[in-house]
Amino acid sequence: VAEVKAMDPDGILISPGPGHPSEAGLTEPVIREFGADTPLLGVCLGHQAIGEVFGGTVTQADELMHGKTSPVYHEGTTLFEGIDPSFEATRYHSLVIDPDTFPHDELEVTASTAEHDTIMALRHRTHPLYGIQFHPESVMTRAGPTIIENWLEVVADHVSTAPAR
Repeated sequence: VAEVKAMDPDGILISPGPGHPSEAGLTEPVIREFGADTPLLGVCLGHQAIGEVFGGTVTQADELMHGKTSPVYHEGTTLFEGIDPSFEATRYHSLVIDPDTFPHDELEVTASTAEHDTIMALRHRTHPLYGIQFHPESVMTRAGPTIIENWLEVVADHVSTAPAR
């Protein structure tokens, strides 16, 4: 974590990876250290780690979603500005944040599957902290570039309004 702090990042993207978020090295410590003040986007495992850091449970998904697409429904907030209310997203995961243990006091669900049984995106209620279960970098997630642009806008806005470092 000290090495990340020394880099003084404007934003942090926690990328996908194998395994359980609690076993993903510095992932959860970085979220704890930087999530309140540095814009952070968790993708797939990073999304799950955010849920876990704030008290949610990460469990086995009902269906393995490796290289599959599914519709994602969202509220049009922040990361999803300028995107149709439903879009196809590419998924590569076997774990999910359990909706029954989702920490609604600190996080809010901003996107889900049609059945609302899989949390596909979240954000912190007061911090610049976001997570997406799907892969925006996949060519099959056509809204992906807009989602990344929207997150980069969050980072730019944060940098422009943050006190001098």
